[in-house]
Amino acid sequence: MPIKITPIAQADAPAFRECLDRVARERRFLAFLEAPALEHMQAFVAQGLRDGVPRVVGKTAGRLIGWCDIQPGWPDTLRHCGGLGMGVVPEFRGQGVGQRLLESCLALARQAGITRVELEARSDNEQTLRFYRRAGFEVEGVRCRRMRIDGEYKETTAMALLL
Repeated sequence: MPIKITPIAQADAPAFRECLDRVARERRFLAFLEAPALEHMQAFVAQGLRDGVPRVVGKTAGRLIGWCDIQPGWPDTLRHCGGLGMGVVPEFRGQGVGQRLLESCLALARQAGITRVELEARSDNEQTLRFYRRAGFEVEGVRCRRMRIDGEYKETTAMALLL
């Protein structure tokens, strides 16, 4: 089945929440350990649509399988910076979906005037760090004890891409 990458729509909020929840519950990739409540996700999507936040989703056979967004910085002096968030459900990883989501979202970020994209990834997640390096992100530093999961501290690697 073909995978279609499109900007998110308000109607995608429940499926986006479900996808986010699946990735979060893996406890390996996101700062979230579970997705926020549906009402929060609906408001989050609505606010992003109003604000023109670059956010795309990947779908196949009517199922949302991944997302990528770049949340513009705040206050005004940081509006050119955006924080990257993305995820792909396990059964679609390694098939180029993440790359397609990232490329589509970066194109929207450029249109929105974002010239710096930032992210943090767990330092013990070499596959993810390699993915971002291949996409042109550069390491800016390591943050010790940045996350704590089940009482265990995790370092994160801060990366950025200049557009």
